Amino acid sequence: TAIDGVKKGKSKEVCGYPISIFFIVVNEFCERFSYYGMRAVLVLYFRYFLQFDDDLATSIYHTFVALCYLTPILGAIIADSWLGKFKTIIYLSIVYAIGQVVMAVSAVNDITDSDRNGTPDSLTFHITMSMLGLLLIALGTGGIKPCVAAFGGDQFQDHQAKQRGTFFSVFYLCINGGSLLSTIITPLLRAQECGIHSQQKCYPLAFGVPAALMVVSLVVFIAGSGMYHKTKPQGNIMLAVCKCIGFAISNRFKHRSSVHPKRTHWMDWAEERYDKLLIAQIKMVLKVLFLYIPLPMFWTLFDQKGSRWTLQATTMDGNFTVNPIFILTLVPIMDKIVYPLIKKCGLNFTPLRRMTVGMFLAAMAFVAAAVVQIQIDKTLPSFPSASQSQLKLLNMGSNTLMVKLSNNYSIELQAAQVGRLENMQLDTKKNLKYSDIFFRTHLERFSKHLFFSRATFTITNGVNTCEYSREFGFGSSYTLLIPSNFMWGPTCWEFILAVEDIKPNSFHMGWQIPQYFLITCGEVVFSVTGLEFSYSQAPSNMKAVLQAGWLFTVAVGNFIVLIVAEIAQIEEQWAEFFLFASLLVAVCIIFSIMAHFYTYTDPTAIEAQFRDKSDNESHQERLEMEKKHSIDHHDENDEQKQTKM
Repeated sequence: TAIDGVKKGKSKEVCGYPISIFFIVVNEFCERFSYYGMRAVLVLYFRYFLQFDDDLATSIYHTFVALCYLTPILGAIIADSWLGKFKTIIYLSIVYAIGQVVMAVSAVNDITDSDRNGTPDSLTFHITMSMLGLLLIALGTGGIKPCVAAFGGDQFQDHQAKQRGTFFSVFYLCINGGSLLSTIITPLLRAQECGIHSQQKCYPLAFGVPAALMVVSLVVFIAGSGMYHKTKPQGNIMLAVCKCIGFAISNRFKHRSSVHPKRTHWMDWAEERYDKLLIAQIKMVLKVLFLYIPLPMFWTLFDQKGSRWTLQATTMDGNFTVNPIFILTLVPIMDKIVYPLIKKCGLNFTPLRRMTVGMFLAAMAFVAAAVVQIQIDKTLPSFPSASQSQLKLLNMGSNTLMVKLSNNYSIELQAAQVGRLENMQLDTKKNLKYSDIFFRTHLERFSKHLFFSRATFTITNGVNTCEYSREFGFGSSYTLLIPSNFMWGPTCWEFILAVEDIKPNSFHMGWQIPQYFLITCGEVVFSVTGLEFSYSQAPSNMKAVLQAGWLFTVAVGNFIVLIVAEIAQIEEQWAEFFLFASLLVAVCIIFSIMAHFYTYTDPTAIEAQFRDKSDNESHQERLEMEKKHSIDHHDENDEQKQTKM
């Protein structure tokens, strides 16, 4: 039955909680696992499967993240104005799941690997499929973002305020739990080797498991359909806010002449058409949104954990995941220990001051990242630039000559028994394969610097075959010597000698822990506090508007990364890290000044004043109407008496 705009399912409770929320909690856990799991290996997929360079991989990654935080506005409008939260979650989750499946399919190199050499024959297909998949995922995850938590809150009755608060805590825990598990499991899945014709890094599995989890998320959510309380769409408050602001601006422009008296606030020009309570609520929202202006710079740095910092980790030794672990531990530590201790010390650590500290911590995290990058650069080999050619000759006697050639050049060598290297391929598991190698006096061009952890060389003369495999540390350089007395057979690989020219990079990933610790502290202090502050300063019916504004700052922050990556063109990565840190420190100072002049408000009290005033005016109008009605009735009686006389 529909009561007060709510379609109620079969109400069941477990331990005082609506049983329907358990479906929502499981749904959120699976969805977050799906999203963060896919995102954990996304930049590596761009870099090593689609063969994008670092800047392009970073740009595409941040464009995707920005879209994920722009589409919530669309999702909120659809839910509040048209479909309602339940149907919006269902339909966009289907879009979401399709996008994840498309991503998994895009990572199957065997689809276009007709010659079965381990490398896609056409990257165009894979790039097109992956971009389509990411677009669908951005629409899905962003569209349901403003709906799921609110839909969970709708399941509670007025007397379950305590349970509702616990639900939101568990909901946030599920987000971080899903993120933690996925960022550990998905890279492990990627590290596996799979394939139909050749064994490659298993991106299909790394994307396929998140796709499966998204399907599970959808099925679980649908399973609880009969138990949900489904609120009907009541009209989108964001549209009402935009219309009111638009009318105020246009009305002010029409009355810009000095003849018309000034008004206290420019929003007061909307009083001719809109209720004074709505105008007062919009004023409170605009006051907070003004504070949001510097916030995108924080997200500019924060979201580079998944791009620049991931690429930085690929140049280091080791493998670990710490950020989700830090989040799960630091949130309760801050709430239960740090903040109460600061309060006992008599310090007024207001929400805006916390956010300022969070921004500063994020800046320091990038200083730490820059210092780490400087140390990494000291251990990296020097590669020739795009305009340089490199030729390395090693004379081993009259019968052995080793040659290395870079860039698009060919060279004829007049020497005996020189090998021809052609059809060099790099597959997604970072295996370097030389096929069709035989002895003659011609060397084909070699034009790429390749990064791999294990190389497999296949030597053949058309009849015999010899394979040589070796593990390579990142940054190392080796010269492989094939002597003139090389002999085919089961032990042919023993004749090949590897000479280490440059030692592998031994700078361990553990040195990234300080920057991850600082950025996570910044996230806890900035993000959690920012959401709390926004809700405390938001009118009762406009919390969704501020939520959309908050998410919009994340999108803008990711667009700033695109601008720097594509326009600044800073060659040294450590310099780029220092640039971002400097920008955030400057923004932090500006935000602290803005916060100093901000006056905290009590939206509930302000709304109550307007409602009381409105009630008093209505009561006064009723009294006047009753008085007028009484006078009219008295006059009517006098007329009747006179008529009788």
